[in-house]
Amino acid sequence: MYDKPLIMRLLLVEDDETLGDGLQVGLTQEAYCVEWVKDGHLANIALRDNTFDLLVLDLGLPKMNGMNVLRELRKRKDNVPVLILTAYDAPEHRVNGLDAGADDYLVKPFDLDELFARLRALQRRVTGRTHNLIEHGDLRLDPSSHQVSLRDHNINLSHTEYRLLLYLLNNTGKVATRQKLEELIHGWDGGTESNSLEVFIHHIRKKLGSDLIRTIRGVGYIIEKSSC
Repeated sequence: MYDKPLIMRLLLVEDDETLGDGLQVGLTQEAYCVEWVKDGHLANIALRDNTFDLLVLDLGLPKMNGMNVLRELRKRKDNVPVLILTAYDAPEHRVNGLDAGADDYLVKPFDLDELFARLRALQRRVTGRTHNLIEHGDLRLDPSSHQVSLRDHNINLSHTEYRLLLYLLNNTGKVATRQKLEELIHGWDGGTESNSLEVFIHHIRKKLGSDLIRTIRGVGYIIEKSSC
């Protein structure tokens, strides 16, 4: 069993130090790979030069406001799901944010569990699922009950093993590159060890079966689509 929900690489854009620090801790505990920037200019650069799976975006930002960050993002045809998190609560602000390309809008102050639930809903939309449960043959991962099981037996995974498994299961049938998987492990500022990814993949295979994850030599890894 692993006690965290789905993970993805998430960019948090928030200039309030106290709130941003709390959100980074909370989202990381929820098993997201979180990168945090504190102004709109840095957010625009980060989104231009990196790939993220989710964006949590404040609107009242220094240097470049959140609406302009969002407009530039969509102008580049970047379809990353965006949740606006802001103190601007007037209906016209919500309408403008959604019309500019946001996928959801949450007003401060907010309940942290509601934020997590909204992010899970965005993830389901991206992956084409209508519920949280991920099934692959006899393997099940249920973020709502916080369980990973194989043939109805609970499986203990480390934090990093869970991150890798979730990403691969969310992208079955697609090759996950070494670079992407290493970013999930270390983030954009973390160092990498030459064989750390291989070690984690080895541990997952040992717990879930050697044939679950296939190596694509020189590229990365893949979980094939289930025939069941």
